[in-house]
Amino acid sequence: MREGLVIGIDLGTSGVRAVAMRGDRVVAGVGSSAFSGSGWRTPDAWWHAVEEALDKLLAGIDRDAVCAVAVDGTSGTMLAVDDHGRSVAPALMYNDAVEDADVIARIGAVAPAGSAAHGATSGLAKALILQKQANVARLLHQADWIAGRLLGRFDTSDENNALKTGYDPITGAWPDWLATTGLDCALLPHVERPGTGLGRVTEQVRKRFGFPDHALVVAGTTDGCASFLATGADRAGDGVTVLGSTLTLKLLSDRPVFAPEYGIYSHRINDLWLAGGASNTGGAVLAQFFSGEQLEELSGRIDPATPSGLDYYPLLRPGERFPVRDEAWPPRLAPRPDDDALFLKGMLEGIAEIECMGYARLGALGAPVLGSIRTVGGGAANDTWTSIRRRKLGVPFASVASDQAAAGTARLALIALGAAQ
Repeated sequence: MREGLVIGIDLGTSGVRAVAMRGDRVVAGVGSSAFSGSGWRTPDAWWHAVEEALDKLLAGIDRDAVCAVAVDGTSGTMLAVDDHGRSVAPALMYNDAVEDADVIARIGAVAPAGSAAHGATSGLAKALILQKQANVARLLHQADWIAGRLLGRFDTSDENNALKTGYDPITGAWPDWLATTGLDCALLPHVERPGTGLGRVTEQVRKRFGFPDHALVVAGTTDGCASFLATGADRAGDGVTVLGSTLTLKLLSDRPVFAPEYGIYSHRINDLWLAGGASNTGGAVLAQFFSGEQLEELSGRIDPATPSGLDYYPLLRPGERFPVRDEAWPPRLAPRPDDDALFLKGMLEGIAEIECMGYARLGALGAPVLGSIRTVGGGAANDTWTSIRRRKLGVPFASVASDQAAAGTARLALIALGAAQ
């Protein structure tokens, strides 16, 4: 294992966070910078925020010890650049939808059913729009462009970011059908596996940040994959549940799982595959009925060891996408008992049951049996909910190494140095 530090840079929806990590995976420092106004949509603002976050981080660590840097970005964010890496049009962000129905139809006509390139917000749909700009020489993802600023060339992406642009991680190539959509495939970047060394930082970057001559730029990933890696999950059967406004499940698998009817695609993570799905249930349903203070007070009155006898499927409105797919799937929150604590208990049990169904669905689609759980998101702090989930899921609950995506990206940098498997 090489001594020194690695840096992971996370470009999120609200700002940039940079984490320095030692070879033993201990975080040695953190720096962050928030986007202001609409600046989060412009590449120059991304780079300014990266500079600010790195300056804050490097002020508290030995910058001469930095051996490698990796970047993650928002999945599906695309930009077109010229021969010098300068943006030739406003970036299309992860949540921007392409309104040209012909573009969506062309993709739908030829893309395999399991491809992540379907849909109005896919990277491919945005690439077909951006390629029309004057002086475009390359189509890049957000993380590609930041890595390009560090590397001094704008020609490389990673398998995870490229997935929604149509990249085939099974064959390890851009597929032939992309050209039939009308895409100029010569504009696409070369693709490497996350954690692959790409080259050394430029002299300009070394002078700007004080990095040593040997500092390496490493192929990164998406923000979602980085968040998973940050938890410490690293074996087939390791699951991560995100208890946020919605319920999101992610599971490491020894084989890829593709089920677009459930919104499930697989990203390659080292020698494994990350599959997952998202339900419409979650914390947003709880917040419809109770404030944060009420949730805390009522949770303290619940005995998590005994079943409530209620059979709920908590949703805000009809419609579910995973673990069942039914646009008319009805919410089930009746009967409502007079005791609010019992009502909350029934909802927590209902969401936990959906979590069980979700991991079972992934298993039925080819993923391994769930072996352990790590939990992130606001609901992870609710001990009562955790106890209910332990009772229903029946697997070990592992501790979370970090809830910062940048820490997951730093782990990729360690892989490039041979410090992690």
